[in-house]
Amino acid sequence: MEITLTELEEAINYWRQIRPSRGEESALSSEVNTLATGYALMIFNMQKSIEMEALSQPARALIDTWRTTICGAEAS
Repeated sequence: MEITLTELEEAINYWRQIRPSRGEESALSSEVNTLATGYALMIFNMQKSIEMEALSQPARALIDTWRTTICGAEAS
């Protein structure tokens, strides 16, 4: 299964709302930082999508949570 760059951006924005930046330095939450790593690699490699297996297990878990939440919200 793949995730597109747009979907990854949406997942990052979802987690930014749930866990916003904190402190004077506006540090990213661990969730956003985890997803940002995959996003940066996609940008660097000019990829429009990436296999989920290429992402870390924590990133896949965050994306799964995001997808479950979004699909559950759209089903209502």
